[in-house]
Amino acid sequence: MSQQQTARRGGVTWALVITGTAGFMSALDNLVVTTALPAIREDLGGGLDSLEWIVSAYTLTFAVLLMFGAALGDRFGRRRLFLAGMTVFTVASAAAALAPGIDSLIAARAVQGVGAAVMMPLTLTLLSAAVPPEKRGMAYGILGAINGLGVALGPLIGGSLTEHVSWHWIFWLNVPLGLAVLPLARLRLAESHGDGATLDMSGTLLVSGGLFGIVYGMVRAPSDGWTDSSVLTGLVAGTALLAAFVVHGIRARNPMLPMRLFRSRAFSAINAASLLMFLGMFGSIFLISQYMQGVLGYSPTEAGLRMLPWTGMPMLVSPFAGILSDRFGGRPVVAAGLFLQAAGLGYIAAVATPHTSYAAQLPALIISGVGMALFFAPASNLVMSSVRPQEQGIASGANSALRQVGGALGVAVMSSVFSAQGGYESAQRFVDGLYPAVVLGSVTVALAGVAALLLPARRPTAGGKGTDPGTANQAPVLEPTAL
Repeated sequence: MSQQQTARRGGVTWALVITGTAGFMSALDNLVVTTALPAIREDLGGGLDSLEWIVSAYTLTFAVLLMFGAALGDRFGRRRLFLAGMTVFTVASAAAALAPGIDSLIAARAVQGVGAAVMMPLTLTLLSAAVPPEKRGMAYGILGAINGLGVALGPLIGGSLTEHVSWHWIFWLNVPLGLAVLPLARLRLAESHGDGATLDMSGTLLVSGGLFGIVYGMVRAPSDGWTDSSVLTGLVAGTALLAAFVVHGIRARNPMLPMRLFRSRAFSAINAASLLMFLGMFGSIFLISQYMQGVLGYSPTEAGLRMLPWTGMPMLVSPFAGILSDRFGGRPVVAAGLFLQAAGLGYIAAVATPHTSYAAQLPALIISGVGMALFFAPASNLVMSSVRPQEQGIASGANSALRQVGGALGVAVMSSVFSAQGGYESAQRFVDGLYPAVVLGSVTVALAGVAALLLPARRPTAGGKGTDPGTANQAPVLEPTAL
């Protein structure tokens, strides 16, 4: 039975409540943990590599299973798999809250990522099944705003719960939300299936093993050494598996990521920009949130509040970024946003000392936030307009996965640089490591800006305003999460 043939069980409001809550939970979990990391380290122990895995275990499993989760929903039923994903995410959240040690917390975070990877790609299709075509634009906008709110409030909620209750409650928060959504989804969402969905098990195993090997090698290298046998094995095997994934994407009949899509300059450029943007930005946030607490002495709540000019700015600027994109095209807006983000990170690195005031940091945080907003608003449109309409689902999933991969790699790369030049022994040692790491983050995001400049220019139209390539055939799209 196709999505169009399935009767709607509930109204638009119920669909928005259910999918919006799921999106909020997933988006929140990307950043809620950042301000809790110092407290987790103090309570459970572990070094920098353990903190890296608390973040990367979630983003990696989310990234590599995202497209597979969407295919599972198309094949076996979107509502059924949404319920399964939400159940896994909720149970894993409880396991993370109850974790007695750092290793069990990392394992629970990985399972959380599995649940989110199954749950999140299905929110848009489930919402589409419940909302009449003439109301979908409004519904997509509301869902996007809810997801953005989760990103904006992540550091603040994480900091407040950590300071005033316990870091465990950043995970307990998901449990009542999940328990409320599950029966509502069962009763109020209609079941739907995709047409001819394929499951690429070989591709999923290759990309999962490849990314795990590379991230494992990068995380272990600072403590074990780059010539350690396990580090070299992880890096070499991971690279080989990713190369095999590329070959698989070229030769397989129905691969999860067809490599032919990268023949499009537009598709290659916007995905390179997305990967580099998240690599530089997410890795920097990982260290900057710890700097605010461990070096500058802010409480978790104070650190979360001080991050809001960065993480919350897209809520204010994105509508204007959309207007600019409509007027001038997506390429200049995205490139400008990336260069502003790079400038903001460079600014943060330049003013970072053991005693930097918040007033000195604030301009950098605002610049970074504006840059992030200018990137997010047009980037999804550029992704979707770079491929044919029938390939837009694959394109959206690929871009979302690459963003998450960039975040996981960013944490590993920036932490390696930090470890090589600094450490946790003193405030000055932390700054010594922070500076080169964030500078590298700034350079990486600047390279993302260069990649964005390689996007094709918008085509002129009779009205003189022009359109980005493929926009005329573009279907609505919503990123599962901004970060």
